[in-house]
Amino acid sequence: MPAPIRHLAINADDVQRAKAFYETVFGWRFEPWGPPDYYQQQPDQPGAPIIALHGRRELEPGVRMLGLEATLAVEDIAAARAAIEAAGGRLVAPQYYIEGVGKLFYFADPDGNVLGAMQYDPDPH
Repeated sequence: MPAPIRHLAINADDVQRAKAFYETVFGWRFEPWGPPDYYQQQPDQPGAPIIALHGRRELEPGVRMLGLEATLAVEDIAAARAAIEAAGGRLVAPQYYIEGVGKLFYFADPDGNVLGAMQYDPDPH
């Protein structure tokens, strides 16, 4: 089954400046979610990804998230990791759990593009 993009994040050096920019230019409305200086805009149509805005971070020494960060929804996180590594990708941040959301890790493809893979928790509703 294909892995859809479920989450797009804008990494910013100045979160409040970026928030003002995207809200002014595109009419987006970011709401606080989770830790300080972390915002989300919920999708306005079925199947569209959540758009997040947060501070830029370093995943491992020398690997900073630049630009947009896409997270792919996978059914089996262990199988996704094995497939990524078998195809020449590499893990750039260890897997961790986001309470109530799911298991996530970041990887680089053979060209150095960094993406996330997440096995989302079942929807409780």
